Amino acid sequence: MHYPDGFVRSEIEHGIATIEFFHPASNSLPGVILNDLAKTINDIGIDNRVKVIILKSAGDKAFCAGASFDELIAISNEAEGKKFFSGFAQVINAMRKCHKLIICRIHGKTVGGGVGIAASADYAIATEAAAVKLSELAVGIGPFVVGPAVERKIGVAGFSQLAIDAASWRSAEWAKRHGLYAEIHKTVEEMDASVDALAARLANSNPEAMAELKKIFWHGTEHWDKLLSDRASITGRLVLGDFTRNAINAFKKKPVK
Repeated sequence: MHYPDGFVRSEIEHGIATIEFFHPASNSLPGVILNDLAKTINDIGIDNRVKVIILKSAGDKAFCAGASFDELIAISNEAEGKKFFSGFAQVINAMRKCHKLIICRIHGKTVGGGVGIAASADYAIATEAAAVKLSELAVGIGPFVVGPAVERKIGVAGFSQLAIDAASWRSAEWAKRHGLYAEIHKTVEEMDASVDALAARLANSNPEAMAELKKIFWHGTEHWDKLLSDRASITGRLVLGDFTRNAINAFKKKPVK
C-alpha cells in the first residue's frame, strides 16, 4: 500500500515473495507503515504460492532508521506510547511466526527498530556499509521491544554493547562476527546476487522441511506476543518524560545518512 510519505509493497514471482518498505526520512517507520508491514508479512506467510520471503527497504541510504521521531514526540499518554511501540513488536512477531524463511537484504545503516528487523530475519545479507546502532538510550528510552530479538541473535554480550554504547556505530563486520549478519558484501550488486541466488535455492527446497526448521530456529519464543507487548508498555511510559522529549528533539536534527 502507498501512503503520502512512504509505502509497503510486495510481489510474488517463482515462489519468491519480495516485501519492500520505504519512508523518505531515512526509512524511519511511522505506525501506519509498521502495521501494514506486519500485515503484509502475516498474509504472505500463509500464501501457498510463496516458498521464501525477501524483506528489503527502498532507497540507497539507510536500511531503516527506526521509529518515526515525529510520531514519538507527538505521543501524549501511555496508551498512545504503547500502541506506537507495539508497531515494531507486531513486525517482529509477524517475522517470528511466519511459516516461511525470511531473507533480509540490508543495503545501508540500520538503527533501533531496524536492528530488530534485521535480527528477526532468518538470514540477513548486507553490504559493508550496513553499520548498526541501538540509539534508544541516547534519546532517553531503551531498546526494550527489539531487545529479545537482538539478544536471541547475538547474545547478551553483543546486545548489551549496542544498548549501552548508544551513540556509537558498530560496523557491518562487527555485526557479521556477532551473528547478526550471515554475509556481508562489498557492493550492492554482489549483495543482490547473493540474495537472489539463495532465494532461488530455497524456492526449490522442501516447503515442509523449511517450515519445520523455522519452528526449531524460533523455539522458546512462544511467549513473545505478551513479552513484546509488555516491553512496549515500558517504552511508552518512558517516552513521555521531559528528558526523552528533549533528547528526541535534539536527535531529530541528526538524520541517518
